Amino acid sequence: MTDAFDDEAEPTISIGDYLQGVEEQELEADLVLGGDEGKECTYGKGYMKRQAIFSCLTCTPDGNAGVCTACSLSCHDGHEIVELWTKRKFRCDCGNSKFGEAYCKLLPNKDVENVENSYNHNFKGLYCTCNRPYPDPDAEEQEEMIQCCICEDWFHEEHLGLEPSDEIPRDEEGEPLYEDLICQSCSNMCFFLTLYPQTFRVKQQKVLTSSQDKGAENADSCSEQQNGNCIFEASAGDTMPRDVSLGKGILVEETKASNIVLQDGNSNAGPSKACVLDENLLESELKPEKSEAMFLCKNWREALCRCQKCLEFYTQKGISFLVDKEDSIAEYEKMAKQKRDEKLQEQQGQELNFLNKLGHVEKMEFLTGIADMKSELHSFLESFDASKPITADDVHQVFENLAKKRKRNP
Repeated sequence: MTDAFDDEAEPTISIGDYLQGVEEQELEADLVLGGDEGKECTYGKGYMKRQAIFSCLTCTPDGNAGVCTACSLSCHDGHEIVELWTKRKFRCDCGNSKFGEAYCKLLPNKDVENVENSYNHNFKGLYCTCNRPYPDPDAEEQEEMIQCCICEDWFHEEHLGLEPSDEIPRDEEGEPLYEDLICQSCSNMCFFLTLYPQTFRVKQQKVLTSSQDKGAENADSCSEQQNGNCIFEASAGDTMPRDVSLGKGILVEETKASNIVLQDGNSNAGPSKACVLDENLLESELKPEKSEAMFLCKNWREALCRCQKCLEFYTQKGISFLVDKEDSIAEYEKMAKQKRDEKLQEQQGQELNFLNKLGHVEKMEFLTGIADMKSELHSFLESFDASKPITADDVHQVFENLAKKRKRNP
């Protein structure tokens, strides 16, 4: 007779899968932390373009301060910490006037306040227009949240102000087809993006009935793909009136931005001479009839005009960071992965140098010891009851068994 509890047994996992999972978690952590090992306070680096930030609700329950990775580990160990992922242009607050008598253990001498820091309700552990925490203790199932690249708040999909028939643009495997989101509130400030071809933005997918052609609907997302980047080519029908509401797009007649190739390049290059837009429109009172969230195509920042007038406009709106390549999450993660690869190569080099310095006998003993450790660990995991937790006594037993084997095989 089959045991009724067999189906409820906890799933088992191989040591290979476990180690792969650990490696993936380490990579994810490195991407969020930007390669920061958390050994030094970042205060001395000033207002960094982007870094991982944490809020300590134990020390600053009002959510008016943020600390770097190192301070979250050294100065706030055991406190109620909120992980904020990354924030731009932020300087570590740990130990300043907002922390009362508490001081920073890593770098005590700091200004009374970092006046250029910005704070929102995320620092209280709250997100979205619904002002709820994440994870939400009252939610039966945690919903995915998306960060706005302008205000850096996080939003539930259902609170982005989309129409009921709209879906977030994703591929068949559920991966996003867009690079960045601009939330409904920030879209007013970024109205100038509607002056670019409408395919500059990835359209929301419609919930289709069985009688509709899904392929035709999704074809509007991008005119063409080249090396993973969007090529925007305006057709004759793309010349649209200037009073068209946001979401349908606004194009300038015979616009110079009608053919834009987005490709990897240096976003920090100096201003261009000619404006790719009708620069007079930037000074007009052009406003969308309705604010809608925008989903922007991969490398969209590369296509932003960098003429002097546009750069001044970005500065006036407080969004000049959009033309700074190092501001984007994609570039931040790229640099973090590069740091991780360099660190792993350095570790491998140190291990190789260590082995090369050993004599033949010592080298064989060292490699044999590693093989014995792997074998003993494998035997332990095969015989271990997966329903029970691993204790300190279990670990000690593994090393005792290794010691006994070494005595039997001198």
